Amino acid sequence: MGYLEVYREWMENPYFDEETKEELQAIQNDDKEIKERFYADLEFGTGGLRGIIGAGTNRMNKYVVRKATQGMANFIKKQGTEAMGVAVAHDSRRMSTEFADEAALTLAANGIKAYVFDSLRPTPELSFAVRYYGCTAGINITASHNPPEYNGYKAYWADGAQITPPYDTGIMAEVKAVANYADCKTMTKEEAKAAGLYITIGVECDVAYMKELKKQIKRQDCIDAVGNDIRIVYNPLHGTGNVPVRRILAEIGFPNVYVVPEQELPDGNFPTVSYPNPEAAECFELALKLAKEKDADLILATDPDADRLGVYVKDSVSGEYKCLTGNMSGCLLANYEISQWKEKSGLPEDGALISTIVSSNLAGAIAGKYEVDFIETLTGFKYIGEQIKKFEDTGKGTYLFGFEESYGCLIGTHARDKDAVVASMALCEAAAYYKTQGKTLWDAMMDIYNELGFYKDDIISITLKGLDGLEKIQKIMSVLREEEPEKLGEYKVLAKRDYKQDTVKDMVTGQVSPTGLPSSNVLYYDLEDNAWCCVRPSGTEPKIKLYYGVKGTSFEDADEKSRKLGQALADMVNAIE
Repeated sequence: MGYLEVYREWMENPYFDEETKEELQAIQNDDKEIKERFYADLEFGTGGLRGIIGAGTNRMNKYVVRKATQGMANFIKKQGTEAMGVAVAHDSRRMSTEFADEAALTLAANGIKAYVFDSLRPTPELSFAVRYYGCTAGINITASHNPPEYNGYKAYWADGAQITPPYDTGIMAEVKAVANYADCKTMTKEEAKAAGLYITIGVECDVAYMKELKKQIKRQDCIDAVGNDIRIVYNPLHGTGNVPVRRILAEIGFPNVYVVPEQELPDGNFPTVSYPNPEAAECFELALKLAKEKDADLILATDPDADRLGVYVKDSVSGEYKCLTGNMSGCLLANYEISQWKEKSGLPEDGALISTIVSSNLAGAIAGKYEVDFIETLTGFKYIGEQIKKFEDTGKGTYLFGFEESYGCLIGTHARDKDAVVASMALCEAAAYYKTQGKTLWDAMMDIYNELGFYKDDIISITLKGLDGLEKIQKIMSVLREEEPEKLGEYKVLAKRDYKQDTVKDMVTGQVSPTGLPSSNVLYYDLEDNAWCCVRPSGTEPKIKLYYGVKGTSFEDADEKSRKLGQALADMVNAIE
């Protein structure tokens, strides 16, 4: 059917409620809006769903949630694992509670027990809960750091990581096979509870999660020594991090935590920011003001589902607060965690630092410094989680630390997704450790740069919304895939990796070899002088992203090299009509 026919079906079918029909009635004379809402189904991708809240097949609403969950239920039944149940969580966004219940009740109507959190929880605790309760899968209703008009649906498998092959393609196929929304099963919450298929979970999981976090502490002695002297400003960004982050810091010995009052309480409208992403400078405006009042040592900000952590640290020399990018905080923690592991018990022979292909080359340099394995994965923390599972299944490999440039890392293996709660704990612990040595976190970061080189990494995100935007993104990737530039900016291209075609082409010899990673719509350029570039469509937002990195002899040198390369890449993409 065409989009107008699907629109009329939603308007006329008694399955859809009156509230939905009233919303659609209001756009009856807006053909462009009708097309945007109905030209396609909201795609259930490798991470689940993410879209604008509203009525329509290409929007996030209870019917789309039911359909996604019916497909997952069908897949679970084919695996024969329905008796294990599914963990369900949600964040602070609009409709999150309602969508979580819709998912749980569709599971229940299919005879699958749903373990549902009693209130909002961070993404890493959902990841933990999947394994804690021995579930076959997990569902988290969240759109992470997207603008307030969005919501989403993250799908997890039994290992606690977001779905990876072959489960992702299997679930996607089952979701696609649900042709009729009316075929999606549901039941009332009262019926589900009476049947023992809707189980509310709460404090017991929180206690177990906190216990696991505390196992990751390397230097409690340093916390005990100077924890009272460290002042921390924390911004939950109206999300799920407020309770667990404050709890873990208080329990391990950091009493001086000042929460930004205007951004403390959960609010899906995110009234203080346009974009609740700790990568954005606007998210730190109020926190920086409070930090100056309190003379704070560091500032932490977690995104709404508390899997990403943004950080500012104080430079004791200038008195300024320095922003740490995701690459910087990831590398700072990687160096701290691995160094403490080495000092405490010695590094295992098969120890590994894991990162993604779009993260800083500084990670590889840190791995080389400690003589541990360095493993690169595709973008997405689920691939880091996949490596952890591989270590466990084969008995080969010891996970030391993993991070990706998008402000996310994991210390320990209690979860299989980014965990901003444990990252907040670890950064404060590191601050205590370095304070006992007369250093700040900024001093520690500078030590790494002075030892290994001044790596500078950046990203250009180009937003291209709607159907026209999708077509433009596809064209950009198609044109770049066909072209083979000899230089990008001032850098000679040494190799071109096409992860969709599974090829690595040596631009000097012409030799072609496989990437060794799963198929993905990603192009990567290895450049001379430790520089690099990667181009990929975002998997969660209507954007095409240009990642790039350089290595300089100083901050100034690296900044200038980065500026020039970034401009060259932007010009290259903008030239594509």
